[in-house]
Amino acid sequence: MQKKTRSILEELSTLRVNKDPENFVESRASHIIDSSINLIHYIRENFDQETAYLLEKRFNSAIKNLDPTKFSRGVTKIKESKEIKNSLSLKDGELRDEDE
Repeated sequence: MQKKTRSILEELSTLRVNKDPENFVESRASHIIDSSINLIHYIRENFDQETAYLLEKRFNSAIKNLDPTKFSRGVTKIKESKEIKNSLSLKDGELRDEDE
């Protein structure tokens, strides 16, 4: 009589993992906190002090209020202001469009 073999995917799909909710929450929280700290370090290294402060403030507010769009709106505002600054340059004491 031939023994029936199962694929790894079949084994994994039938495997019952009984995760302890406390360990699951602790693990996820640890990863999220580490990622958040890394993001804050990245923001502080790559933006001027005022912009970094505003981004950190929006990031914390988004988490506190459970609203990720708060942070996204802040990033959008920074992108828009950067585009405006890039399209304008100070030339001979006047504000002129670079395309001219």
